[in-house]
Amino acid sequence: MVYFVGAGPGAADLLTLRGKKYLEQADLIIYAGSLVNPELLDYAGADCEILNSAYMNLEQVIHAIEQAEKEGKNTVRLHTGDPSLYGAIREQMVQLEKLGISYEVCPGVSSFCGAAASLNLEYTLPDVSQSVIITRTEGRTAVPESEQLSSLAAHQATMVLFLSAGLAKKTRQELLDGGYPPDTPVAVVYKATWPEEKIIRTTLAHMEEDMEQADILKTALIIVGRVLDSDFSLSRLYDKHFSTGFREGRL
Repeated sequence: MVYFVGAGPGAADLLTLRGKKYLEQADLIIYAGSLVNPELLDYAGADCEILNSAYMNLEQVIHAIEQAEKEGKNTVRLHTGDPSLYGAIREQMVQLEKLGISYEVCPGVSSFCGAAASLNLEYTLPDVSQSVIITRTEGRTAVPESEQLSSLAAHQATMVLFLSAGLAKKTRQELLDGGYPPDTPVAVVYKATWPEEKIIRTTLAHMEEDMEQADILKTALIIVGRVLDSDFSLSRLYDKHFSTGFREGRL
């Protein structure tokens, strides 16, 4: 059996209880060594084989899983954050399905949730933004034409950019071209929830220079939007005059 496990954003204690159980029971762990906190490997048993997928291609990963299956072993494929976001898990699932190998997904806390916690931020604020766009800047891997940053920026929604810290100049220009004003607030969170976490708050106009000065070139999220500094309306959910299925509003 194969378990795709979300490792969480970085802090070892943000792994889910289910994920911890799977790590403890694993005979083989293949982990994303460039991103996953190695402290999580302490949950592995003494006899567990551990492979770092940073040095492996897809074929090698699948081959290692297939060999473990033939020996009746449990495999954990440990991905950073939540594996459903930029985890490249679907291509692995397709190969496992072709081989008739069963698998299960254990969700994890995404780094964009960890970053919000570090910033004391709510991504969705009444009268400011009710949508969160999770995307990335086009680099060596293409982005669909309809999802170019300049197109998405037209919504003026809260935007969380993965895999874009090394493309700060391009990111800024495309967001400006799409309509975000230069004074739009930006927060950059390097290694959210890790001990070495670093946060900078800036504006879109100064984002590139401030990131360069802070030496943030990778492993960081870029959060863009007015939720970072705007006044907002109070939620109607807790308004004493607003009736819900559990509470009658008062006049």
